[in-house]
Amino acid sequence: MTNNTYSFDSQGHRGARGLSPENSLVAFARALSIGVTTLELDLCVTADNIIVITHNYRLEPEITRKPNGEWLSETGPAIRSLTLKELRTYDVGRMNPEMSYQADFPEQVAADGTRIPTFEELFNLIHRSGNDSVRLNIEAKLRPMEPEFYPNPEEFIAAILKIVRDEGFMERVTIQSFDWRALQETQRQAPNIPTAYLTVQQEFLNTMSRGESGLSPWHAGFDIDTYGTIPETIKAAGGSIWSSFHREVSSQSIKQAHNLGLEVKVWSVNEMDRMETLINMGVDGIITDYPDRLRQVLKKLGMILPAQTPVSP
Repeated sequence: MTNNTYSFDSQGHRGARGLSPENSLVAFARALSIGVTTLELDLCVTADNIIVITHNYRLEPEITRKPNGEWLSETGPAIRSLTLKELRTYDVGRMNPEMSYQADFPEQVAADGTRIPTFEELFNLIHRSGNDSVRLNIEAKLRPMEPEFYPNPEEFIAAILKIVRDEGFMERVTIQSFDWRALQETQRQAPNIPTAYLTVQQEFLNTMSRGESGLSPWHAGFDIDTYGTIPETIKAAGGSIWSSFHREVSSQSIKQAHNLGLEVKVWSVNEMDRMETLINMGVDGIITDYPDRLRQVLKKLGMILPAQTPVSP
């Protein structure tokens, strides 16, 4: 039904965060209906070791209502501290109108009653859609400075890979992470799966430690100062993809990455002019909250469009 050869990777960030509640089956269904090559998602683990799709390691008041319908007034319990049954009592189907986060995504349509989905539920949705080529870009959520909120990397990657293998998706996934320990584990346990090395040099999560003494805790022992550039460091670590914050790539760094055999896929790009600029600079893929906008840009540039496979959540 679908075309397995696309020259450009159109990725729906957290499904389609700009249009539907993030990391929900509603958002993934929206992205499949629009047409993407890849669904980007985040995985965490519950207290009873169920892998679920959610970005933050705690429940956050920006998007979470308690079982009684009230908004969380502050950051709530850790995902790792709740069983799946307990987690399912929280509603994540709309953004809190009292918080600034809502202003970031004015086009998002609420879906009251939405629960954090399990990883397996996403596969069920994809199978129902009939899309036999869409890929998954799976972010293994780990933070080296806060190990108490996460499983250890070896066990986490093994659990992810078991589900991927059981679902017959081993050739249709990429594992990404800011915590490169997860990527080293992926390369050890499943060397044929592409690994995407996430990087950012912004205050909110500076992973690089460029020019500073000591190693970055994020980089599994690989020091950028040893190798000189980010692409060279990722190549040394055995990566397949450099996944950079989109403001931190240049035509020169993209070319260097390509010369090293790396693909370059940038996040999170929501302005259509910027999408077009990055495509002209040579990026291999864009991760966006608005896959509908990216589709318009691809169409304008005469590029191949991913198949649309409408499905209900």
